[in-house]
Amino acid sequence: MSDVTINHEKIHIRQQAELLLIGFYVLYAYYWLKARLWYKLSNHEAYMAIPFELEAYACEEDFDYLSNRKRLAWLDYR
Repeated sequence: MSDVTINHEKIHIRQQAELLLIGFYVLYAYYWLKARLWYKLSNHEAYMAIPFELEAYACEEDFDYLSNRKRLAWLDYR
């Protein structure tokens, strides 16, 4: 696994910790379903519209991101 992929997943771990894990998965499913059903996006497009993924992809190459990340930063990607 590349360092970029590991950083991407570390961002998800921080998101999960903030939302007590279950909240992360509930919101993850909500945003995906909303994109699929409301906006009629494809599976991949719906996945790429999830705020958690938007944050992780936008910041995955910044290896200092987690040390500077504000709490609940994913909200800026809604």
